[in-house]
Amino acid sequence: MTTDINTYKFVKETGRWYIDLPDWPGVKADLEMVEGADIMLDYVGEGSDVVELMLSETLFDGSSTLKLIEDYAEHVGGGIYLLDEYNGVTLNQQMWLCDVTKYVFGGLPESIYFRKVS
Repeated sequence: MTTDINTYKFVKETGRWYIDLPDWPGVKADLEMVEGADIMLDYVGEGSDVVELMLSETLFDGSSTLKLIEDYAEHVGGGIYLLDEYNGVTLNQQMWLCDVTKYVFGGLPESIYFRKVS
């Protein structure tokens, strides 16, 4: 079985996190990580202003799980995801991931698996 794993860069500019998607057809403001995703990136980034994450819809070695707990696709777009634990630490961090998630994955996956690139 083949696992599609793609690497994405997240950059913190003037205190705000953005996903780096050069081919994004919309405005840069759409790419801002807000509503808990910014807190997660601060935690995972451990003080860095650049974080690279490997992302997949399929579980892979060393990955953590973002689980979709509420789908807002019909209303405001995106969904609420939960990061229950990261590197053995219980976080229970909820975050809203906007419709940019659909651009990256082609929809709102039930689970997003990720691992920080060393």
